[in-house]
Amino acid sequence: MKNKLVHFGLFAFSLWGLFGCQSSVKHLESNIRPLADTVGFAQHNWQMDSIINRIDQLLDQKPEMAKIHYEGTPKLVICPHDDYAYVGPLYPAALSNIHAKTIILFGVAHKARLLHLENQIVFDSYDHWKGPYGPVKVSDTREEIIQNMPVDLFQVNDSMQRMEHSVEAIIPFLQYYNRNVEIISILVPYMSFDKMNEIAEPLAKAIKKATLNKGLEWGKDFAFVISTDAVHYGDQDWGESNFAFYGTDSAGYAMAITHEQEIMDTLSGKLNPGKIQAFCNFTVDEDDYKKYKWTWCGRYSVPMGLLTAYDLNEDAGYEPLMGTKIGYSNSIDHPALKVEDIGMGFTAPAGKHHWVGYAALGYK
Repeated sequence: MKNKLVHFGLFAFSLWGLFGCQSSVKHLESNIRPLADTVGFAQHNWQMDSIINRIDQLLDQKPEMAKIHYEGTPKLVICPHDDYAYVGPLYPAALSNIHAKTIILFGVAHKARLLHLENQIVFDSYDHWKGPYGPVKVSDTREEIIQNMPVDLFQVNDSMQRMEHSVEAIIPFLQYYNRNVEIISILVPYMSFDKMNEIAEPLAKAIKKATLNKGLEWGKDFAFVISTDAVHYGDQDWGESNFAFYGTDSAGYAMAITHEQEIMDTLSGKLNPGKIQAFCNFTVDEDDYKKYKWTWCGRYSVPMGLLTAYDLNEDAGYEPLMGTKIGYSNSIDHPALKVEDIGMGFTAPAGKHHWVGYAALGYK
């Protein structure tokens, strides 16, 4: 009888363990943020390995492109988020020198209008995000940051985070270079420069408190990545909009590129609020902050991330952050990577009537 009871107990324990494990697996699976874009970005490890190999081959063929890289370990990087086929080498040029394990990503909220979001930054509640090399853990630091933020300045909105592609584009590269990377996603919808300033200071203080509690050093243990594509240009395939500000002939293209470089100038050199305001003056309509003046989709993520970095840097008493141009390209100034044979593709056309700019900068 005793043996029967022992066997029954072991059987019951085994069932509990089995169902308990299944429950844990189901919870993990149910709380992984899935991909919004499975065409332009890598979703499998073999796709990501192929992308890196093809970028390396391209750099071998075009040595001048291999010169585009960032010297040293950045505290903050501005990086594009368009199709891997178009952005190509600029992704590793911007991200390969990040050695920190915890990455705070400032992303665009492209569809904020659909959810009536503005004047608050947006967090998620996911435990992990899907990555090509396995689930990417969301840092526990996120909860500490949220707990130390004024409640009226943020919201947790998984619907917004789920439909947005600007953060997920960067994660596979971060994970390629560091399989143990952890992330915190912060989306930035419509808001005025004054509202950004209002949010940036307490956000910087919350980040400082949370990272100090964990003994994390900026640059070494945690870093910022700001996601943005540069100008969205042309007079076709932009819905009913015409973004061909200078026209679509060769002269107009040259003027557009010059304008892009002027915007990048506001982001380089010694970082200060005046330069960040100058970026907003280039990209956001003075009379209506919800309207583009020049179509950088990161017209909110860039200043929010930079203002937060500036406040964090000032509060810590560090030397001023210095911004360095890593590189600039666009979807029509170089051949696209071949990706169709690895199950990837293009989410938009590329030609003189429809192209996107890509800017990458590093700060330390």
